[in-house]
Amino acid sequence: MELRQTNGNAFFLKKRLKLTLLIGLIGVLYVGASLVLDFNSAAFLYLDRGIIWLAKNFIPNSQSMAYWQEILGALIRTLLVSVAATSVAAVISLGLALMGAKSTGPSQVVSWVIRGFASFMRNIPIVGWAMLLLFSFKQNDFTGFLALLFLSVGFLTRAFMETIEDVDIEKIQALQVTGANYFQVVSQAVLPEICTPLISWVLYMIENNLRDATLVGLLTGTGIGFVFDLYFKSLRYGPAGLVVLAIIILVIAVELSSNFVERRIAHD
Repeated sequence: MELRQTNGNAFFLKKRLKLTLLIGLIGVLYVGASLVLDFNSAAFLYLDRGIIWLAKNFIPNSQSMAYWQEILGALIRTLLVSVAATSVAAVISLGLALMGAKSTGPSQVVSWVIRGFASFMRNIPIVGWAMLLLFSFKQNDFTGFLALLFLSVGFLTRAFMETIEDVDIEKIQALQVTGANYFQVVSQAVLPEICTPLISWVLYMIENNLRDATLVGLLTGTGIGFVFDLYFKSLRYGPAGLVVLAIIILVIAVELSSNFVERRIAHD
């Protein structure tokens, strides 16, 4: 009994030591980064002043409502770009996923190539894609569309492949035994099984792209991101606050719509 208690105390002591070392390491990294960046940690003491300034300047007022048509137009453009990029990416990703999944792909080599391609595409951040594409396509909606498309293809391809590989292999083999060709197997055994999770992934990607499109717009000079940047730099803080409020409302509305669609699909 005493030996067990001693071992237990040693275990918890070791855990506390690791936790202490981890906290100490985080503290050292923070201090080091602060010194390199010349970051003034005392700014935390004045955080309340910054919040008060935001409340005074960024709360939309009656004058801000004069900009609502311009803001609504930019918001709709941003939403359309997000939906278009996600829709095209979903079609491309489904084809790649069917060729890359172990249960439906032609070979292991093809699967490795597609997995590597998907990892490459999704590991480049959206800002990186936007900055790279700016050199060739300049500042326009198409640049933002491509940036969202490339990232979405990488993400959805990997998600679709994992979804396809979760399908019961016995159903696929049963159709193959009856002499069904590749397209019959995919249409009758794979797609019906993965339809619901695929729609869920696409809806999730639309939500994610809507958030990313706001940031991309700052770089590509389009959409709601550009409108916010324009108002902010011209010191029109009230309209800028209205832009932020509009983005929040749109994101929540899209999320609620996605949840409703997913519940209906699951119920059916």
